Amino acid sequence: MKPSLLLACTLFTAAILPAAEKPNIIFILADDLGYRELGCYGQEKIKTPRIDALAATGMKFTRAYSGNAVCAPSRCVLMTGKHPGHATVRDNASVEPEGQHPLFATDVTIAERLKAQGYACGAFGKWGLGNTWSDGNPNRQGFDRFFGYNCQAHAHSYYPATLWSDGELFPLKNDPPVPGHEGLAPGADPNDPRSYDRFKGQDYAPDRIHEQALKFLRENRDGPFFLYYPNVIPHVALHIPDAELEPYLAMQWNDPPFTRPKGGYTPHFTPRAAYAAMISKLDTQVGEVVDLVSELGQTENTIIIFTSDNGATHLKDEVDYEFFQSVGELRGLKGELYEGGIRVPQIAAWPGKIPAGTTSDRVTGFEDWTPTLLELAGLPVPAPGEIDGISLAATLSGEKQEPRPFLYREFPSYGGQQAVWLGQRWKGIRTNLKKKGVKPDLTVQLYDLEADPSEKEDVAAANPEVVKEIEALMKSERVVSEAFPFPALDE
Repeated sequence: MKPSLLLACTLFTAAILPAAEKPNIIFILADDLGYRELGCYGQEKIKTPRIDALAATGMKFTRAYSGNAVCAPSRCVLMTGKHPGHATVRDNASVEPEGQHPLFATDVTIAERLKAQGYACGAFGKWGLGNTWSDGNPNRQGFDRFFGYNCQAHAHSYYPATLWSDGELFPLKNDPPVPGHEGLAPGADPNDPRSYDRFKGQDYAPDRIHEQALKFLRENRDGPFFLYYPNVIPHVALHIPDAELEPYLAMQWNDPPFTRPKGGYTPHFTPRAAYAAMISKLDTQVGEVVDLVSELGQTENTIIIFTSDNGATHLKDEVDYEFFQSVGELRGLKGELYEGGIRVPQIAAWPGKIPAGTTSDRVTGFEDWTPTLLELAGLPVPAPGEIDGISLAATLSGEKQEPRPFLYREFPSYGGQQAVWLGQRWKGIRTNLKKKGVKPDLTVQLYDLEADPSEKEDVAAANPEVVKEIEALMKSERVVSEAFPFPALDE
């Protein structure tokens, strides 16, 4: 029998907590953080002691997959619990005057579900799912409080002129603001560190966002609260205050300047040090959230999840992913449905409920967090027809759980791709489905991820029945999207 999400959703129905006990929930989402860019995932050059400590208090996942290979569609999966074949937002798509393609009024977010059950809901950081004037406005999608960047293009600068505070512009002290995309001044000496001063601001937006997130925690200390913290770090541009850059300058790495010879984001005199410092900045902020939860006496009643929206960036001139071994042995980077573009670090901690120092290799997707968080809170879980997620509450409690039968992803950009993970072992992927000037090839590449996590050997020819099963899922698990056409699959 073909694997069924409906079957999988009915295998585990018992809530960990009585419905009357509602834990606080903190969901921290990094931006473009690679699978191997944390110490607890094998990183050797970048220091992340606080996130590593968080992992030691809970469960670390080795087969966690983001919602998609880039920002907006990945966040849509997280917010709605629907995989990319059913989700409203399936690609990055800018709209005027700012922002991205919005969620619809009919979309039901995890924040809306929690708010209906008495949760105070706040979002702090980068939204990217609809501008202030649209139905995708976070204040219209269940969040009582929003502070940060509404538009992901605006978030390319860490020193902007303004951020959004609910529906009002909040001014920052950056005069002039630092652009996200601009080169060195004409005639500037690329070997003179002073040539890069133009890209240093005064008011670092992540600090202002962080202050508001902590304020939300203090104001809602009596709970229950849902803090969604989509941090903008470490997405380029390479912007970091000098004081936080210093520890990595002392490393004396061979660190030639990024001068923007082919365009891209803003230059930096020491790009390797800057990138490492940005991730350590993120680590510090995560630690301060954990510390405040402890200070407020809420540690035992707070679930903390940390993960990333997709894999490490492919912009090697700016972020030297080979130097940092950002995705380790995995193939692919941001924008690809190969493992390096979509397998992400994922940590879940809840003292006394999630066993400390444990690791899970269960295949999970962002859509799984909607049913998981609701079940952990003892709240009603949507029927399988409403969402595509499968609760992993049993796994988090240390119980044995049936493997996820399959995971579906599609992405109409970066050449056009479609992928299915079948159980723990198999992965089928199609590429070049929408590449300009290239006829779509619906051939499925098949990889045995248990034997070949680097996706080096295509074993489709030797496993025709597995390929057939994956092809059937590639057809059945998607509906046509008028907003995000995908001709090779729509026809």
